[in-house]
Amino acid sequence: MRAPESLLALRVVASPPALDGLAWPDAVTALRLAPDDLLVIGKAMVALGDEPAIIESDVGYAGWWLTPGEFAHTVLPHVDWPLPAARPALAQGLVAGVPAKIWLTDDQALLLCAAAYAHELAERLA
Repeated sequence: MRAPESLLALRVVASPPALDGLAWPDAVTALRLAPDDLLVIGKAMVALGDEPAIIESDVGYAGWWLTPGEFAHTVLPHVDWPLPAARPALAQGLVAGVPAKIWLTDDQALLLCAAAYAHELAERLA
């Protein structure tokens, strides 16, 4: 497994309707971690007008962008819980015993975890 990359991200906490109304460019991946919590990966600006919100840089994640083949060969054997069939989808659970998140689309997967655990996860997936 190659070394993880640090992910440029923003954490946006706001009401679910406010988050529902946001739009993102194609180069940005927005992961809904909870109804009121969004992790935005990539270079993005967030404007919520008068809506109360917390918007902070989040440097706590590292990850790997993978092709479907790389994901199936490297990660999938270490996932012992069902992944969602629909795409795009966010899944969260243990991967090789390490807490992780998996963003799945038809043409790529993003495996991400807390930056502090990234090297441990890479070693376990090697």
